[in-house]
Amino acid sequence: MSESDWTDAIVGERMAVDQQFSAEVRDSPFSNQEWGLIMTAAEFEIVDADDPENARIVPNTEKLAGIMPEVEKMEQGMGPGPGGGSDGGGGGVFSSVKDALGVGGDDGGEPERIDEAEELLERYAETLQEHLVEKGRWEQVRIAYQE
Repeated sequence: MSESDWTDAIVGERMAVDQQFSAEVRDSPFSNQEWGLIMTAAEFEIVDADDPENARIVPNTEKLAGIMPEVEKMEQGMGPGPGGGSDGGGGGVFSSVKDALGVGGDDGGEPERIDEAEELLERYAETLQEHLVEKGRWEQVRIAYQE
């Protein structure tokens, strides 16, 4: 069964988990919009699907690095907020040129954000699996994934 087939089969459960998981997203370093973009880059797989004791849902995050620049743009687009405070980077064109040249800024912020996104995706996968177990659908999904 392909990734989209098994996830399409549990769309109702995913919607319920999305609602349940919203508090976790609120407590994360990501906005709802950023999380939505992160979720579009993640694919979920079942590892050890043939082993009922060890089978589990895991996120495939290979595409995550490719969308993180867009996530960063979303974060930067929020600006300093009311009051017009500054982030100390000068902002505007000067900051954009520095970023493009790789000068200044916080080197390595993106890898840290990728790690945070991966951790949140892993928690989402665990929550989804727990939900499927509670609803009595896990065994059916696990077996169908193998086909």
